[in-house]
Amino acid sequence: MRRALTSLFLVFVVLLGCGGETEIQIGAVVPLTGDYQLYGQAIQKGVELAFEKLISGGTDVQYSLSVVDSESNPDKGAELLEQLYRDGATAVIGGVTTPEALKSVAIADEFNRVLLSPSASTPELTGISKYFYRVFVSDAREGTTMANFATQKLKVATVVILAKEDAYAQGNREVFETNIVRQGSEVVDKIIFPDVGGDFSGLADRVMTLAPDAVYLAAYADDIAQLVRELRTREFKGYILSTAAFASPEIIEQVGQPAEGVFLTQAGFDTKSEEPHIKEFVDAYREKYGLTPDLYAAHGYDSVMVLAEAIKNSGGEYPSELWSGLRALRDFQGVTGTLQFDERGDVQKFPRVFVVNEGRLVDYEKEVEERRKEIMERLRALEQRRRSNN
Repeated sequence: MRRALTSLFLVFVVLLGCGGETEIQIGAVVPLTGDYQLYGQAIQKGVELAFEKLISGGTDVQYSLSVVDSESNPDKGAELLEQLYRDGATAVIGGVTTPEALKSVAIADEFNRVLLSPSASTPELTGISKYFYRVFVSDAREGTTMANFATQKLKVATVVILAKEDAYAQGNREVFETNIVRQGSEVVDKIIFPDVGGDFSGLADRVMTLAPDAVYLAAYADDIAQLVRELRTREFKGYILSTAAFASPEIIEQVGQPAEGVFLTQAGFDTKSEEPHIKEFVDAYREKYGLTPDLYAAHGYDSVMVLAEAIKNSGGEYPSELWSGLRALRDFQGVTGTLQFDERGDVQKFPRVFVVNEGRLVDYEKEVEERRKEIMERLRALEQRRRSNN
């Protein structure tokens, strides 16, 4: 007898239009509890909001959405994914973390169904299956972007790498290390650390002893937060560089003043954008949840909207062929940027470098350019006044 679906968080079933015949089931497996709930809860909110937009658009399609809790456990996530497919899900949003994604791909292959990750980023997932796609930028691009920025903009000559002993951190660390060495900088030490229970004092002491120009932190948010605090307590003078895992307003607020000046890479999601579709998402999110959406909520939202577009283009009649609908997408306007996929399932977006400034993430190069324009305009105004006085 088929096992009942456990850890059910929410289910929407909506019939739109008159006489709709087609039924499309979408599933989502996200870590709503456990170590990675910070990401999962934000993604769930984005998924829920996108689904509400989808069903309010008017269509002769019956859509259902089931969101279940992986409990931050890859085995649990794979089990729930299998059950969703068995229950008839056309596609599933899942594999939020790298370990969950790696564990779940084989299930997608077994059922010949699409698994769309909103946030897994390890290069190991590139081309892993014709059924696996992701709307999040690969670490291959994140690590390269930060290495280029560190050498070309910050003029970093020496760096210490602190990376947790897991697949996500390994992907970031390897790409960053390869590219920063290629550009002529020296990695004076590379420390791969296990789960140390939050005691990072020894790692911070090692960094202080080596006194590099910068330290690169590859881990998930809680570990990065602890390392940042330890380094700031010791008044580390170098740059602190990190990844999109730290791109959470909640974490940045928790860290407080020590987070100021931390650099990280992320897709260019801008909550202040005047683009109509982005502004609509941000306003709707704030109205529904009383919060400003973060990077992960935005990727959850885009995951649903991309799937809906691919389902529409493919007709949704044959779930095993939905991958071709995703592959055929061109220049889809998501809130995290223009979305389309290559033949290996990777989204074709490029990350940018952000810096924590006054408690919020600021697009570094955009901010620099705006200030440059402001200075030039001020100089031109001064020159005009000088001429008018002569």
